Amino acid sequence: MPHIKTDDGVQLYYEETGEGEPLLFLHEFGGHYMSWEPQVRYFSRRYRCITYAARGWPPSEVPDNVASYSQARAADDCANVMKALGIAQAHIVGLSMGATAALEFAIRHPGKARSLVIAAGGGGGATDPAAKAKFKEECETFARRIEQEGMPAMAELYCASSARITYRYKDPRGWAEFKQQFADGSAKGHAMTMRGVQGGRQPFFERTDELKKVEEPMLVIIGDEDESTHGLAVHLKTHVTRSGVLEMPKTGHTMNLEEPAAFNTAVQDFFHAVERDRWPARGAKTYTLIPPSR
Repeated sequence: MPHIKTDDGVQLYYEETGEGEPLLFLHEFGGHYMSWEPQVRYFSRRYRCITYAARGWPPSEVPDNVASYSQARAADDCANVMKALGIAQAHIVGLSMGATAALEFAIRHPGKARSLVIAAGGGGGATDPAAKAKFKEECETFARRIEQEGMPAMAELYCASSARITYRYKDPRGWAEFKQQFADGSAKGHAMTMRGVQGGRQPFFERTDELKKVEEPMLVIIGDEDESTHGLAVHLKTHVTRSGVLEMPKTGHTMNLEEPAAFNTAVQDFFHAVERDRWPARGAKTYTLIPPSR
């Protein structure tokens, strides 16, 4: 099984399909590298697609120490995968936890992303001290429940959340498969990630100055039934000069699986615009008006 070793010695499992410009997919907390299958089948016809299991998700290694898990570490893991595979620059597509890792990657490794797709990205917690403390406590509580009750029991709770209802309604077979993949995950890996990544990250709403420095083309995708992601989408559109926002109707958090055709089309159109230098920075002067043909 193919693995790469990160700079802190953790083995990450990866899969590579297709040829062309590199395209990396970063999965969500509830998902897996396999959750990108509808995208790999589509994009590998034209791109070199790489998926990998985040640390804590077998067949990648599951470190024992919570200090081995952080949002910065997740971003650096992406950079390590690229380095190990000889990739200088790539399109980066992240969903939820993967979306925040992609944003962190853009901040920590400027110039290495050809473009960024930030799908279903959350803000990373509240900003006032009391709310931040409550969020961290909730993450710790959830981590303990994972350890005590196990992944199958938590899959029943996590995969039935309000942000997943539309997926279950539209595609019960796909939703059942998604839930089973969650249930088969590592309780230790998920608990450590909930503490170190989800509970430990600084809200992007407090990092506006860093976001303003992101120059890469960015497509932010949200579902209209996934309200927790709307605030960050507005924040990114306001402060990242080459960002654009797409809201998918009647769609929840697991958008790439829930509406794969619409998701793939939107991302492909975005890539085409980027590759033809047609995704300019915000501002009237960046657009050249083309007179109509006579």
